Amino acid sequence: MNLFLPKLLLRLEGAAVLLVSLAAFQAWHGSWGWFAALFLAPDVAALGYLVGLRTGAACYNAVHTYLLPLGVGLICHFTGHTAALPWLAIWAAHIGFDRMANYGLKYPTAFKDTHLGRV
Repeated sequence: MNLFLPKLLLRLEGAAVLLVSLAAFQAWHGSWGWFAALFLAPDVAALGYLVGLRTGAACYNAVHTYLLPLGVGLICHFTGHTAALPWLAIWAAHIGFDRMANYGLKYPTAFKDTHLGRV
């Protein structure tokens, strides 16, 4: 395995985030039924593509970056609002799965143009 390949590292990173998110979800006693029901929910952001490429990429990227679930999770943790943590783990697991499956953040040129290359 060549660990100098950035795409491979990003895919392994996605797999690691997926596994950690699943472990956190279990530790926080999340409902696996809710997990199954909401796992694909972040993909609703792709509806932004109905408006155009730039809007679609912006909407998709806004919910497919680790920044929001991590940031909201930190706020929840430090303010004691821990009931939201399992929901955030689902969100992070979705992003990790996407990265592992080679679906990256979108460029406004085409839906298939991502930071991981052309899908």
